[in-house]
Amino acid sequence: MKVVVCVKQVPDTKGGVKFKPDGTLDRSAMLAIMNPDDKAGLEAALRLKDEYGAEVSVVTMGLPKADAVLREAFAMGADKGYLVTDRVLGGADTWATSTTLAGALRNLDYDLIITGRQAIDGDTAQVGPQISEHLHIPVISYAEDIKVNPEEGTVEVKRQFEDRYHIVKAKMPCLITCLSELNEPRYMTPGGIFDAFQKDVTVWGRKDLKDVKDEDIGKVGSPTQIAKASDKVAKGKGEQVIPDSPEEAVDYIMGKLDEKHVI
Repeated sequence: MKVVVCVKQVPDTKGGVKFKPDGTLDRSAMLAIMNPDDKAGLEAALRLKDEYGAEVSVVTMGLPKADAVLREAFAMGADKGYLVTDRVLGGADTWATSTTLAGALRNLDYDLIITGRQAIDGDTAQVGPQISEHLHIPVISYAEDIKVNPEEGTVEVKRQFEDRYHIVKAKMPCLITCLSELNEPRYMTPGGIFDAFQKDVTVWGRKDLKDVKDEDIGKVGSPTQIAKASDKVAKGKGEQVIPDSPEEAVDYIMGKLDEKHVI
């Protein structure tokens, strides 16, 4: 079985967020981590490796420094790593990103593609399903649990849905998007960290993308345009109110709701 995991290097929001003049994130100026949902997807793939001997490949698109998340994946137990990086891919929205990743994935053999539900820097939850559309394979999103039957060539997923869940079964190849609550990702081992820097990362650029048009990638191929971007806006100073009785508290709250046109 061959499993491909798409991961993204995202800004560590604890270190602050920085923007370029055009409104896009200045990723080169920020500390970065592996996206949490993607790490859960990687752990799910590694468990399939533990149970069935699956080969786990990890693909990421980003700046050259995104090599770090592939090294982290190696240290956790991944077998192969692919970095898709090229200046012409910069500024991509979800459509251009999914087009690029699909072009890279066409170079690989896979039974299962796993992505995170969404990235913490965009929160769109669009890239995974869009990749499946480009590749013309089924998608099951919001995975809480994954069971694979290699003999049948099927995957069964417990899918989160509001206050309940779905059980969905699909033929492989297919794509699954994972929640961070799916599992508890394993730690890197000392030996794994050492081995991670002995492995080669395959680097792909624009010329390595299959069946992809120039007008569908990068900022040029992004139908979403940023009108304005800013860091977190500081909250205004609150007011301290200690009512003398429950009745006064109710009157105060109702007055504020009326003032804000909530009621």
